[in-house]
Amino acid sequence: MQDYKLVQKMILEENMRSLETIEDKDVEKMAELILDSNKVFVVGVGRVLLMLQAFVKRLNHIGIEAYYVGEINEPAITDKDLLIVGSGSGESAIPLAIANIAKKYKAKILYIGSNINSSIGKISDFSIRIPCPTKLKLKDELHSMQPMSSLFEQSLLLFCDAVSYIILKKKNIDLNSLWKYHANLE
Repeated sequence: MQDYKLVQKMILEENMRSLETIEDKDVEKMAELILDSNKVFVVGVGRVLLMLQAFVKRLNHIGIEAYYVGEINEPAITDKDLLIVGSGSGESAIPLAIANIAKKYKAKILYIGSNINSSIGKISDFSIRIPCPTKLKLKDELHSMQPMSSLFEQSLLLFCDAVSYIILKKKNIDLNSLWKYHANLE
């Protein structure tokens, strides 16, 4: 069995390496797109969707109307909204289909993934690359000791939390005031 401290160090170092590849200007652009939108929608599948659902929760905490595609209270998307698509490969069938529907309604599309030359990347208004391993095994992906797309999922969550913090600062929100939005039926 691997020593936990070694595994912990490896995971943190891999995440640091992947997050360092994201340019400051891309983070600023994502924050602008979110702030300029009436509503924010996210779509992904599997563990990527779980990371994006956490992002939706955080956006709602900071006063941004956000939804994940398929939730029971999802409203209609419009040309004043943003769809954030998470997919390492950029070829996942459901996110691609949803992005095409959003395009039909003239919503802005932001793709976050490892393959910006993907089908989703090509129809998006803006793409942010996190070059983590995908099922496509692209030659310029970062190496990871973790299984499958774990590094992408972890990096996506951390990246979205960083973007949330930047938005929070842009909106000049006091951190202590956020607790009033935290679930209280627990």
